[in-house]
Amino acid sequence: MATLVAAGSIGLAGTALAEIEQSDVAVQAHAEPIAPGTPCAISTRACVDLESQRAWLIRDGKVTRGPVPIASGGAGQETPLGHSFRVYRKNKDHKSGEFTGPDGNPAPMPWSVFFADGGVAFHGGDRERASAGCVKLDLPDAETFFNDLVEGDKVQVVNASAEREARGGAPSPG
Repeated sequence: MATLVAAGSIGLAGTALAEIEQSDVAVQAHAEPIAPGTPCAISTRACVDLESQRAWLIRDGKVTRGPVPIASGGAGQETPLGHSFRVYRKNKDHKSGEFTGPDGNPAPMPWSVFFADGGVAFHGGDRERASAGCVKLDLPDAETFFNDLVEGDKVQVVNASAEREARGGAPSPG
């Protein structure tokens, strides 16, 4: 799955990916040191690497949880890349307004932490199934992300290889 997601993310077209990596926000993020063991800047509170399908929680530049396995968006519904997403809403018992689960009921999205336009969130769920752009976590990890993150916290969603290149070859996540 990681190969599919990474290819889909890069499939944004090289120019779109290059634009993301050269935006003012990205350049600012790349000027900061990385949180050790992650591909994200030390000011980030939650880091997602789409290539390795892993995520971390960071506080004061140090990893407090992770790497933890994730499932991100599938082809045509990729998880958006970005350096300055912000947590804007949390809902412990959220149900999808767009998608149904295998039982035909609204898909459960437990421990939802929304951070990007279109309802993109960290939430608990079956990591064997690609999401519609969200970052799915195992339930214990989703609960920890929910309890640790607060509105306004910065979230970065990146491809580690692009970050490494933008930083001139800084070490990749451990």
